[in-house]
Amino acid sequence: MSKNAKTVFILLVVTLLIAFVPLFALKDAQFGGSDDAGTVMVEEIHGEYEPWAAPVLEKLLGGELPGEVESMLFCVQTGIGVGVIAFVMGRFVERKKWTSGDNS
Repeated sequence: MSKNAKTVFILLVVTLLIAFVPLFALKDAQFGGSDDAGTVMVEEIHGEYEPWAAPVLEKLLGGELPGEVESMLFCVQTGIGVGVIAFVMGRFVERKKWTSGDNS
């Protein structure tokens, strides 16, 4: 196994440990999102919380978006972000190949 392959393998194992150890180490823990935590904190400080702005799509549709549509939009956003990152990383690899003279 090459040095790069070992490094990638070790980083993948560390990533998996970071993702899964909290699930097993903290039994009965509530893993909420940052949106929920922010709302709870504002309500604790100021009492009743009334947002001063509404999401644009909710205004246009006259109500909340269904959960499936929110998930789809999030997935599309994620796909676009991954595409941009992959493109930039590919450009860096190609630039390195061209500047080192290795055209294979």
